[in-house]
Amino acid sequence: EVQLVESGGGLVQAGGSLRLSCATSGFTFDDYSIGWFRQAPGAEREGVSYISRGDGTTYYADSVKGRSTISRDNAKNTVYLQMNSLKPEDTGVYYCAAAWGRGGWESEHEYDYWGQGTQVTVSS
Repeated sequence: EVQLVESGGGLVQAGGSLRLSCATSGFTFDDYSIGWFRQAPGAEREGVSYISRGDGTTYYADSVKGRSTISRDNAKNTVYLQMNSLKPEDTGVYYCAAAWGRGGWESEHEYDYWGQGTQVTVSS
């Protein structure tokens, strides 16, 4: 059974930090690229960051660039998203997803498996 389990969300004050984790199982982790998405209340889900299989190429949305770092630990089948200098507009449910293909990283349709999400709330 394929599983992606997000953790590390919570309530944090503006300016604070969180490290989100995406623990995976049930598929060959090394063969998949991993993306993080978020969905704010009343908004569409949007891509936040991505790390490729193989060489670990990374991408970030402009809204989090310079404040976030994505990394993967292939030995633990886990991807991390370190988020610093958090802002109230970072509030939302954060999802990780796994993609076998190499299409546009921000397109949800490129992803084969999804987690259930973890809530991040940033207070002002």
